[in-house]
Formats: sequence, structure tokens, C-alpha cells
Amino acid sequence: MTRLLLLGGTGDALQIARHLGASHVYSLAGLGKVPDDLACIVRVGGFGGSEGLARFIEAEQIGLVIDATHPYAARISTNAATACRAAHVPYWTLRRPSWQVQTGDDWRMVDGWSELVAQLAPFERPLFTLGREPLAHLEEVPAHQFWTVRCLDPHEGRARARILAMRGPFSPESERALFDAERFDVVVSKNSGGSATQAKLDVARERGLPVIMVRSPELPDADREFVRVADVLDALRALENNAQPQ
Repeated sequence: MTRLLLLGGTGDALQIARHLGASHVYSLAGLGKVPDDLACIVRVGGFGGSEGLARFIEAEQIGLVIDATHPYAARISTNAATACRAAHVPYWTLRRPSWQVQTGDDWRMVDGWSELVAQLAPFERPLFTLGREPLAHLEEVPAHQFWTVRCLDPHEGRARARILAMRGPFSPESERALFDAERFDVVVSKNSGGSATQAKLDVARERGLPVIMVRSPELPDADREFVRVADVLDALRALENNAQPQ
């Protein structure tokens, strides 16, 4: 089978990696827990932009790149698409569908941190589910606010900020208990899609809480795009049976 490079860091990517043999490469940026129970090669760290990634693809004789990075990892995806074009190898992506507004939702869409902060100003107890980004702004918490930041990595927090090092999936029951304990009045989220962290949106809807939602970034075109892990695995099985990437 063609040697493949899987760009990961998500739970979906890990599901794919568990089906890969010893010759394939699973690449992680280095954030969060690094799995140690995979048959494939696990590589941790960056490549040095698109040119570095193209050199890696050529040096390691990679014949297919699968991008299963986070939906908001736009720079990585752009570098991957550029590198694949330069190295003349197919670029496949796994992109789960974004969440859609439902009846009763109060989503306030923003494009970046400055817009987010402006929208957040009237509130007092936000729950941030943006990953690590808010950690760089803990010294900027307004006097009238107390932030709860949920991310993968432990952090010491601040006087007006609590860090929850937690990994999904999160159930509606656990989210309701957290919302009760912390008295959130707004949720801050990326529109990452998937079921693992959707419960926060369901609970916000139940309680009539607004959600400040960061819009999805524009991502590069791919040679093939999948929305389910099962579809990627089916395509890889077809490839293993001498089908060619398209």
C-alpha cells in the first residue's frame, strides 16, 4: 500500500491512526497526550512550513497525505495542501460538518479575538471552549468577569480565571452539572462540529444562554474530502486493494 502521512491531533485522526500499519506516519503538533500504543510511526513536531513538509514527503517517500487536523488549524491545512502540490502527491481531508443553528439558539458570530472580546463585555461568567488561545489573555480579564477556560493542558490559572484540563466527550448531564456549579452566563466556542463537545450547545440552548461562536476559517481544496472516519477507512481499504487515489 502507498505509504501515507496522517496529520492529526483530533479524536477522529486517532481512530484512523489505530488502523495504520508500521510503515505509515502519524504526525502530531505536540499538544496534548501523545499515544504510545499505535503500530504506525508517531512523529511529534512541526515540519518548517510547506517547504519543509514537501521535503519530508519526498524524503520519506510519502504517497498520500490525509489531513485530519482540527477544523480551525487553517495554517497547517494550507501548508499541507501547498506541500502536496509541490511534491505531486494526493491531498485528502477529513472535515466533519460544522454545527448548525437550531431553534432556540442565540449565536453571536465573530471572526477573531478582538470581536470576541467586544461581544463578551456585557457578561460576567463565560465558559471558554477555544482550546489554548484564552490562556494568552489571562492578564486581560476585566474586573467584572471570571473566566472558566476548558482545554486539554493543565494551567495554573489566575485570580479571575479557572482552567479545566479536560478532554471530551462531554455528556449533557456533566455539562448541566458544570453550568450549575459555575453559573455561566455565556459560552464561547469554535464551530468545530462533531458530537464529543456538542452537549455544551445543547445545555446553552436549554437555558437560553448566548453562544459567542468563532466562524470557521477558509480551508484549502482537497483531492478528496471525507466527513466520516468510516469513509476514510473504506477509501484506504480500496487503495490497499490496488485502487488509485483520485
